[in-house]
Amino acid sequence: MSDLEELNKPFDPFADVEEPQGGNTTNYLHLRIQQRNGRKTLTTLQGLPKEIDSKRLLKAVKKAFACNGTVVEDPEHGEIIQMQGDQRVKMAEFLISEGIAKKTDIKVHGF
Repeated sequence: MSDLEELNKPFDPFADVEEPQGGNTTNYLHLRIQQRNGRKTLTTLQGLPKEIDSKRLLKAVKKAFACNGTVVEDPEHGEIIQMQGDQRVKMAEFLISEGIAKKTDIKVHGF
């Protein structure tokens, strides 16, 4: 009888969802592209683990890809690496080859 009562309960889509307690949560690395002005683009990498020094990673990436970049601190998302140009595919391959992330942990966004 309790199953029928649960069916008649209204559903609130804006209610806070309780996340299941467990260790099966994967943090993805998000590679995004942002359009600046004209043909200029900006690639951002978000979701790096705390164990990885983002400044050292950025220095290696800048040397390998011949582009400029910076580390931006965001209160909600943590450290975000920004690079000039469309570096999404190169950055994903770099992270996989260096053993920083697996291919399944990287999400590439953008056109």
